[in-house]
Amino acid sequence: MSENSHSMAARAPQVWERVPKRNPNFTGRADLLLALRKSISPVTAVVAQPMALQGLGGVGKTQLAVEYAWQYRTHYDLVWWVSADQPMLVPSALAAMATALGLPPATSTGVEQAAQSVLRALQSGVPYRSWLMIFDNAEEPDLIKDYIPRGTGHVIITSRNSRWSDYEDTVAVDVFKREESMAFLLKRLAGAVTEPEANQVAEVLGDLPLALEQAAALLSRTLMPVDEYVGLVKQRTGAVLNLEKSPTYPQSMTAAWQVSVSQLEDRVPAAVEVLRCCAFFGPEPIPRDVFRRGNQAVGPRLAQILSDPIMLTNALSNLERLALVKVEPSTRTLQVHRLNQALLRDETSPEDREELRHEVHMLLAGTAPSDPDDTARWSRFEELAAHLEPSGLIECTVPAVRKFALDLVRYLYVRGSYKQAQALLDQYIAKWTQDSGPRHADVLKARIHLGLVYLGLTFYTRASELMSETLQVMTEELGPDRPETLWAKKSYAAALRGRGEFFQARQSDQELLEAYERTPDKRDDPDTLQARNNLAVDYALTSDYNKASKLLQEAYLHMSSREGIGRRVLLTAWSNLSRAVRLSGQFEVATDVAEEAYAYGVAQLGDDHPITLLAAKDYAISLRRSGRLGEALELMRSTHTRLHRLYGDVHADTMAAAIGLSNALRADGEIEEALRMAKRGLDHYPDVFGNEHPFTHACNVNLALLTRLNGDPAKAREISERALAGLTERLGRDHDYTVSCAINLQNDLAALGLHDEARRLGEENHRRIRASFHPDHYLSLVCAANLSLDLRATGAEKEAEQLLSDTTRRLDAVLGRDHPETLSVLAGERLNSDFDPPPI
Repeated sequence: MSENSHSMAARAPQVWERVPKRNPNFTGRADLLLALRKSISPVTAVVAQPMALQGLGGVGKTQLAVEYAWQYRTHYDLVWWVSADQPMLVPSALAAMATALGLPPATSTGVEQAAQSVLRALQSGVPYRSWLMIFDNAEEPDLIKDYIPRGTGHVIITSRNSRWSDYEDTVAVDVFKREESMAFLLKRLAGAVTEPEANQVAEVLGDLPLALEQAAALLSRTLMPVDEYVGLVKQRTGAVLNLEKSPTYPQSMTAAWQVSVSQLEDRVPAAVEVLRCCAFFGPEPIPRDVFRRGNQAVGPRLAQILSDPIMLTNALSNLERLALVKVEPSTRTLQVHRLNQALLRDETSPEDREELRHEVHMLLAGTAPSDPDDTARWSRFEELAAHLEPSGLIECTVPAVRKFALDLVRYLYVRGSYKQAQALLDQYIAKWTQDSGPRHADVLKARIHLGLVYLGLTFYTRASELMSETLQVMTEELGPDRPETLWAKKSYAAALRGRGEFFQARQSDQELLEAYERTPDKRDDPDTLQARNNLAVDYALTSDYNKASKLLQEAYLHMSSREGIGRRVLLTAWSNLSRAVRLSGQFEVATDVAEEAYAYGVAQLGDDHPITLLAAKDYAISLRRSGRLGEALELMRSTHTRLHRLYGDVHADTMAAAIGLSNALRADGEIEEALRMAKRGLDHYPDVFGNEHPFTHACNVNLALLTRLNGDPAKAREISERALAGLTERLGRDHDYTVSCAINLQNDLAALGLHDEARRLGEENHRRIRASFHPDHYLSLVCAANLSLDLRATGAEKEAEQLLSDTTRRLDAVLGRDHPETLSVLAGERLNSDFDPPPI
C-alpha cells in the first residue's frame, strides 16, 4: 500500500493532547510500525476498526504507539491519548476532549454526558474527520469497549490481554530483535559500550526493552563495566529463580531490576523506601503532592523521609536516574512500571506489605480535596481515584480513609459516572458490612450514596426502597436529627419524587425543613435553604402554586444575599421560582423572572450548562404562555437541540424539551411536526419513569390533544380517558394535571358531537377548578370558556352568555385583549390545555 493512500496535507494536528514525549532513543520496530500502518484503515474510510497492540509488560507496546502517533501525526487533525489502565477513569479522559470538539465542558454537563457527546462527535466526523485515539494499557475489553469510538478516524489500543483478539484485529508485539537491542544500547549509551558488549547485555536480558532501558540507565549512572553488570545479572537471576518468583515475570526483567535496586539500596536507602511505597499505589501517575501534603498523615516508616524535602527530592532524583520511576515535571507526577511494582510487592514480607499499604491509604486520604461537589477539584480527585482499587483502600477501616472513599464515589456521582460509582459502592457495602456490620454508619452512608446513584440511573423504585430501609436504620442508630440522617431524608424525598409519589415527598420534605428550623443557627444555612427549595418543588408538583411561590421567594432571596451559595444552586432556585409563578397563572411576571434567571445562567454558567438549559426551557414556556410564540419557538428549538447534543434522546431533560417544543409547534399551527415531536419525547417516558408515573399519563394528555387536532377525536378520547383514570388514581381528581386532562377530554367529546356529556364533564371540572384554584387562574378561565360553548350547544343560551361575558372580562384583565387565547375565545373557538414536564 502506498504512503500516499494514507496521506493528507503535511501539517501538525490541530489538537494534540496527552501524547507522551517522543522517545529520543526509540530504535527499530520499523516492521511493526509498517504492519500497524498497513493494518489500520485509511483516513478516507467510513469505518475504521481499532487496532490492539497486545503483549507482555515491558516489551514496548506503549512506546510503539507513541512513535506511531509522532511519525504519522501529519495525517490527523486530532490526536488524543487516553490512559485506560483504570477503566473508571476512561470517561473523564474522553470528557476532557469536549472543549476541543466545540462541545460543552464536563464541568457544565457532567463527565459521563460529556464523554457520550465526545463519542457522538468523533463518530460523526464533526468537527474533525481524521482523528487518532490511543487507549493505553486497556487490559479488560469488556470494561472499555463501549467507550471506543467508531467512525471516520482510527483507534489504537495497547494491552497485555490476548482477549482483545476476540474483539479487534491485533498486532503482536514481542521483545526486540537482537540487532534492535544492540542499536538501542549503542544509541542510549552514546559510545560507552562496544557492539560485543551491547550484544552481551542484550543476551543476558533477553532483549526485553524495559530491562534494556533500566540497564542503560544503571550503566550510564554508575559507569559499571559491562562484564561486572552481566555477572551480577546472572547471579541475581539464579537468586530470583530460587525464590520461585511468579513465572509471569521475565527472568531478564527480574534480574535487571534486582541489580538496580541493589545498587540504590547501598547508596540511598530512603529512595528504596519511597520506591516500595510507590509499589502499593496503582500503575497510573502518582501526584507528587501526595508526598508533600500527606507527610503528617503517615506512620514512622515514611515520616522521616516525607518531613525532609531535601531527602525526598534526592530519593526521587535517584529513582528517576536509574529508570525505576518516570517523573513528569509538567504534571507533577511520578510513575512506576507495573512490573517493577509487582516485583517490589512480591519481595516484601506480609507484615511490611500491610504497613506500606496502610501508609498509602493515609497518604491518599491526607491529600484529598474536602469537597467533591466543587468542580474545580475534579482533576485532583481523578488523579487519586486511579489508586483506589490497586491500593486496596476499600479494606481500610480508618474513618478518614473511609470518608475519602465515599468522597471519591460522590465525585464519580456528581460528574455523572453512575455505573462506575455503583460498582464501587457495591464493593464498599459488601466489604464494610463484613468488617463493621450492616448497621455501621459508614455502611449506611454508602447505601444512601448508592440510592442517589440509582436515581441518576432512573431506577426510582430501587432507590426508594433502599433509601426507605436505610433511613429507618439511620434514625434508630444515629438519631433523627443527625446531619447524616437529615441528608438521607432529603435523598429519600428525591426518590419519592422520582417515583411520582409527590404527596409523600412533600410530607417528608416538610418534616425535614422543620428539623432544620428547630436549630436556630441553621434557619438560613445552605442545608435549610435547600430544604425550602425542595419543599417548594413538592408544592408545585402537588399543584399548590401559591405556597410554592412563597417558599421559593424566601429561599431565593436568602440564597442571593448569602455567601457560600453556588451559582448552580442559586439558578435552580431562581428557575423554580419562575416556574411556580407561571403555574400560578401569572404569565407576564413569570416571563420577566425567567428572563432574568436565564440571563444569569448564560453569564455565570454558560449557554450549555444543564441548569442554564433548564432555565432556557422554562423561559421559552413562559414566552409561549405570554403569547410571544415566535420567540418561544426559536428558544425551545435551540434548547432541545443543545440538550439532545448533551444527552441524546433518552434523558429526562431532553424528553421534557421535546414535549415543550411540541407544545410550541402546536401553538404555532405546526400540528404534524408537533405530533412527531410529542411522540419522540413520549416514546421514552415508560422506560425512564414507568407506565403509571404521573408524567407519563400527563404527556399522553398532549398526545390526545394532537391526535384530535390531527383529525381523530375518537382516538383522542380513548387516550384522554386512560390518562384521566391514571392521573386520578395517582394524584387525585383535583390536581392540575388531572383537571387539565379533563379539559381536553371535554373538547374531545364536543368534537364527537357529544355535547351533553361534554357539558356534564365541564360543569364538574369547573366546580373542582374554582374550588382548588383562584377564579382568575388560567385553568379556570379555559374551562369556563369551553363550558360556555357546551352550554350554548345544549340550549342553555342565557347561562352560556353570562359565563362567556364573565370569562372574557377576566381573560382581558389577566392575559390582555391581544393575547392569542383571548382572541380565540372572542372568535368562538375552544381552548386546550397541555403539559410541560418540570424537573424533579
